[in-house]
Amino acid sequence: MIDVDRYLAALGVDRPAAPTAEALWALHRAHAERIAYETIDIHLERPTGISAEESVARILRGRGGYCFHLNGAFSELLTALGYDVTRHWGSVQDHPDDPAGVVGNHLTLSVWLDGERWLVDTGLANILYEPLPLREGTYTQEPYSYTLAPSEALPGGWRFTKVPGGGFTALDFATGPVELSSFTEEHVRLSTSPESGFTRVLMAQIRDAKGAYSLRGCVLRRIEAGGTDERTIDSAEEWFDMLTGVFRLDLADIDAPARERLWRRVRTAHELREAEK
Repeated sequence: MIDVDRYLAALGVDRPAAPTAEALWALHRAHAERIAYETIDIHLERPTGISAEESVARILRGRGGYCFHLNGAFSELLTALGYDVTRHWGSVQDHPDDPAGVVGNHLTLSVWLDGERWLVDTGLANILYEPLPLREGTYTQEPYSYTLAPSEALPGGWRFTKVPGGGFTALDFATGPVELSSFTEEHVRLSTSPESGFTRVLMAQIRDAKGAYSLRGCVLRRIEAGGTDERTIDSAEEWFDMLTGVFRLDLADIDAPARERLWRRVRTAHELREAEK
């Protein structure tokens, strides 16, 4: 069992009287606005688990995570509130030449509500602000436009894409249910392999009604419908202040020596990428 009231307090949302569409939308928006997509523990070399209980505990202590953590925790909350939630196996392609629908590197969710199934995803780098109807079409949630169409790689599944690009190319996901534990091996690969993008670049992202903030290493971007503003964070003090301020992260458990190591690692990786340009 999870502490539903503490989870709702972290989201700043009152407990809904019933599992309604209005309440689901409010919960999804609050999760996108308050719980960051982030990979800090990977760069601190602190292993994390992906059980729903562990992920909820992360959120309650002021941290975020990536899809296995965020959607795993959110699915547990929604289920506790009475929603009909299904977890789905997904494959995110980071580049156009990545094979579609092959690697189960993403956990996504759907909710059956009012006679229709809805795509719910708080772990897709905070791309979605509100649920989408799980039917073919084009949808807009500033600053992004989305398309949903049948997946050619996963028969019976769906393909999700967004414009503008950046972050990932597309997501294919199956419609059948999957257990959270089935992602354990992929979680280990993503969080430890030197070939994983998660180990190469520290990331944090958070969403609001008008756009999104995105951090990759030392580069902070604000993405809105009118364009993208970008700047490089040059000092450790500003970088940590930005993580706690913009991304709402509680970093109290990272002591001074660990902060110094983390900043050195992030800054060194940034300088190497700049030198390769």
